[in-house]
Amino acid sequence: MNQFRFLLDENVNPILRDALHRTEPEMTVWRVGDPGVPKNGASDPAILDWCARNEYTLITNNRNSMFEHLREFVAEGRIAPAVFVLNAKMSTGQTVTELHLVWKASEPREYENTIRFLPFFP
Repeated sequence: MNQFRFLLDENVNPILRDALHRTEPEMTVWRVGDPGVPKNGASDPAILDWCARNEYTLITNNRNSMFEHLREFVAEGRIAPAVFVLNAKMSTGQTVTELHLVWKASEPREYENTIRFLPFFP
């Protein structure tokens, strides 16, 4: 199975990465601003492009502009990575449970060209 690799948007609390690693140490989770990934302040299209080229799923709080950027990305005929949008009403533990289940039980290609909102399993 081709497992997810996650890139957290710079506005996502870094505690989420730590919690994901405690739950699943083998999970690959980077955050915008880390070495080798887009820098803090990178544009949404640049982040989507990096995720597509490197096969990472983007985890974000961005409920505003990301829809349009993903639509443009797909309209260009490109395969976009999944974008998972966090829910501010969910605890870190609930978020980790949702993401861990997706990481264990599905493949990134199942979510290509989509934006999905947490919770996945209400």
